Amino acid sequence: MDILRFDLSKSGMPFKIMNATNGGPWHRRHADDQFRSNFADYKAARIPYSRNHDSAVCGIYGGPYSHDVNCIFPNFDADPNNPASYDFACTDESILVCLDAGTETFFRLGQTIEHQIKKHGTLPPKDFRKWAVICEHIIRHYNEGWADGYRLNIQYWEIWNEPDLDPDDAPNKRTWGGTKAQFFDLYETAAKHLKHCFPHLKIGGPALAHNEQWAEDFLCAMQERNVPIDFFSWHIYCTRPQDMAEKAEWIRILLDTYGYSHTESVLNEWNYVRGWTEDFVNSLKVIHGVKGAAFMAACMCVSQSAPLDMLMYYDTRPSVFNGIFDFYTYEKLPGYYVLYWYGQFYALQEEIRAENSVDDVYALCGVDERGKVSALLTYYSDRADAGEKTVHVDFGKNSRYEVYRLDDAHNGEIAGTTEKLTLTMNVNSVIWIKEIGT
Repeated sequence: MDILRFDLSKSGMPFKIMNATNGGPWHRRHADDQFRSNFADYKAARIPYSRNHDSAVCGIYGGPYSHDVNCIFPNFDADPNNPASYDFACTDESILVCLDAGTETFFRLGQTIEHQIKKHGTLPPKDFRKWAVICEHIIRHYNEGWADGYRLNIQYWEIWNEPDLDPDDAPNKRTWGGTKAQFFDLYETAAKHLKHCFPHLKIGGPALAHNEQWAEDFLCAMQERNVPIDFFSWHIYCTRPQDMAEKAEWIRILLDTYGYSHTESVLNEWNYVRGWTEDFVNSLKVIHGVKGAAFMAACMCVSQSAPLDMLMYYDTRPSVFNGIFDFYTYEKLPGYYVLYWYGQFYALQEEIRAENSVDDVYALCGVDERGKVSALLTYYSDRADAGEKTVHVDFGKNSRYEVYRLDDAHNGEIAGTTEKLTLTMNVNSVIWIKEIGT
């Protein structure tokens, strides 16, 4: 039996934002004929931020009339200073639904990935300066009331998405139809303009897909051009939580090396993916099941101690990557309970780090203002030969605890109360522990 010890007298850092997502609630404020909605469950998970990337492919968010710059400003030849040139209605609705759920929008200024044979919105804008001015007016609409808008104080504004996904010489590129040099020019133009207009907001990007050399070239160029970067966003799809932590370390070193030591590191797309070809369908099966939920929990645990400022799961929109809600019924999938349980940590005063480690077991622990403990315990492994594991959790005091389980036999419900936290866990399972007192 393994023992996992916590010294509750040793305070740690506040809990980071680790349960943010891409995609908001599936709900319509403007309609009273809904037979399905996940609004209440989404709100209960206390999701702080929702990135609106890829929302333009989902009807529940407004479809092709929402979110992407070319959806909001459909005629690039129009006057960017004229409110009549913009179509805000569907994007407004989607953002307000999120706010009703207690979730702020992390606004991606750019375009949804295009897999079709002919590209449209992912082609480079005809005029980078004009594109920046269009983005300026989108921000003014949501933060300054321009064009019958709002004063929502949206903080995060991200320039484009995955411009490094395909090399310059690739045919029919999916996310950025121009060259690397052209994107550097677009980013410089937009970032300098938007930061000049809104020095108090966080302007960043570029939502790096994977190309580490591209990232270094980008940061080197931005440093040489004196371009501000308030946050650096990046993506990873993997099967090992350690890969995420190691990539976060590398990103932090890279940012510091090129003079961006105060720039936030935001991982705003991540999920379990073993491979994008033969292994892809099996990866989707994992995402929707208990193993995918255990992977989520393990990643949140390692990210709390990694040099990372925010995690944004991809995703909670209606898609094959959604391990949170069922596509057809809107019912909760196993991954939901991980987001929900992590949301409970925001009410606690501070994190308590484990004094030791147990192979393949990941843990988060915190105490509230009364000194009562809550903890998330995850046993995750991608090895086929991994068996069950017994762990004794030692908080250094006698008390009584509720134990909630997420495994093949339990769906996030309470499995009992106990005074002795000796817990046997199947591989790829999650336990939530809540102190209720003696």
